[in-house]
Amino acid sequence: MADRRKIETGTEDLLAHVEDRIATITMNRPARRNALSSAMLKALESVLAEVEVATDVGCVVLTGAGGAFCAGGDVKGMADAGEAGRDNRPGISRDEAIHRQRLSQRGTAGRLYSMPKPTIASLPGAAAGAGFSLALACDLRIASENAIMTTAFVKVGFSGDYGGSYFVTKLVGGAKARELYLLSDRIDALEAERLGLINRVVPDDALEKETAALAHRLAHGPSVAYRYVKENINRSLEGGGLGECLDLEATHHHQAALTQDHKNAVKAFVEKRKPVFEGR
Repeated sequence: MADRRKIETGTEDLLAHVEDRIATITMNRPARRNALSSAMLKALESVLAEVEVATDVGCVVLTGAGGAFCAGGDVKGMADAGEAGRDNRPGISRDEAIHRQRLSQRGTAGRLYSMPKPTIASLPGAAAGAGFSLALACDLRIASENAIMTTAFVKVGFSGDYGGSYFVTKLVGGAKARELYLLSDRIDALEAERLGLINRVVPDDALEKETAALAHRLAHGPSVAYRYVKENINRSLEGGGLGECLDLEATHHHQAALTQDHKNAVKAFVEKRKPVFEGR
């Protein structure tokens, strides 16, 4: 059995560990359906920065404790604070608060999307608001049949954050994105799968096992090739023209051909056996 390495997050709101080349990050406020807190967001930013460059991590899984993924912003906490915002400390100006959130969004949703390692959102239940955005920032989403998704923002007079408007538009197109945001209806896991917001729906009691199997497959795959695959696709999604994307693919194809992983895989193919990838 692989050794487990605990990652210190500095808060009980977020738990993290590495085992079998899989970094599992768990949002841990079950009493609030894992609604985001300042401590959780700060820790998530720090942990993602760490696992992105950790040599013992090949895949990252983001999930939630207690049967939910993430309810998004802590609306009750906002009400208690008297103003809807995540950073209302005395002395913080509006411009400073905006800049801090910009940094937070880039360090969380932005990093999940752009890091060179595969990222998986495992949804045991509701993904709403910014939780919806964080799920969509990941490369793949696997969900319990009991999971639901909703943008939720307009229900509390918000327009949206943490990249959801970008990710959902890329996944389902502008017309459906407008519907999901303007109406903020709840959609169940099967409908989310039909729309392309979720990749796989599994029985509730199989989610942990199926997530582990998917993460293991990615964690032990050709990590250099994965890096190039993500960069190729992201360049296209971010508006790269055909010529630019063709050129990038050609560069990465030849770079990948020089890796030991490619050479080992070719030899394994000829010998009709499963390749073993080393990440180099």
